[in-house]
Amino acid sequence: MTTLTEADALDGLRDALGLLKDREQVAERLLVSSAKHSFDPDKELDWDAPFEDGKWFWPPELVSLYDTPMWKRMSEEQRIVLSQHEAAALASLGIWFELILMQLLVRHIYDKSATSAHVRYALTEIEDECRHSKMFARLISRGETPWYPVSPVHQHLGRLFKTISTTPGSFTATLLGEEVLDWMQRLTFPDERVQPLIRGVTRIHVVEEARHVRYAREELRRQMVTAPKWSQEFTRITSGEFARVFSVAFVNPEVYTNIGLDKREALAQVKASGHRKEIMQTGAKRLTDFLDDIGVLRGVGRQLWRSSGLLA
Repeated sequence: MTTLTEADALDGLRDALGLLKDREQVAERLLVSSAKHSFDPDKELDWDAPFEDGKWFWPPELVSLYDTPMWKRMSEEQRIVLSQHEAAALASLGIWFELILMQLLVRHIYDKSATSAHVRYALTEIEDECRHSKMFARLISRGETPWYPVSPVHQHLGRLFKTISTTPGSFTATLLGEEVLDWMQRLTFPDERVQPLIRGVTRIHVVEEARHVRYAREELRRQMVTAPKWSQEFTRITSGEFARVFSVAFVNPEVYTNIGLDKREALAQVKASGHRKEIMQTGAKRLTDFLDDIGVLRGVGRQLWRSSGLLA
């Protein structure tokens, strides 16, 4: 007679085999999409065209100080310069994040079949992220702004995270880094107030990141069903802590210093800004709804997400 435990194990095996089949189907579709809709930014974009006078480098509503008392005292020219430096800071943040993501993807596929579509797509995504990082670096250089690295504390936390992260934790962090920026970029690339080069960069990133989000969502949903209970709980806590790190890193205080603003006053006004809070929560809502649905936003993890300001 088969015991309950053995029966459960058999059911789990059948479920796992079904998920593996679905995993391959998803990866095959993403590989087809990658073949049709991938871009070489060096050839696709006009890097030599001059910037247009009076155009923004980031939609004004998405600039950190928008609608604060400090913003209202600034001239239009100062606001545009701030948008230029914040675009450079976000590009710098994107490079930092994508370097972490590439290492997490390599760890994820390290012991998986190299001939599977799932692994081939992961390698394809790593190719995409390499191009994105080079594209962001070239954008920073083209704008003649500084490179804005994350703080030393966040740099070390990133190194720790990519060392200890479990697979579901890795994909949760992947989505956090991709989906908030993706929401902002979807508002940016059709915005005719914004510089054409910025719009071109964000358009490429949005098209290619859509595949990355699909891959990460499908894998995270699978992992939150199949991972051990301890790993699921560890994911809830680490993802909440990473959300707190990410929400702070999203604003680089050096941009204020570099354009002649008082850094402490600017940070205080951003923190107190109802508009900024709404922007960040709206940008994260699609993600937090998904994470809530698959059981990530529970317990201590949910409290950490709330303290990050990304969850209402």
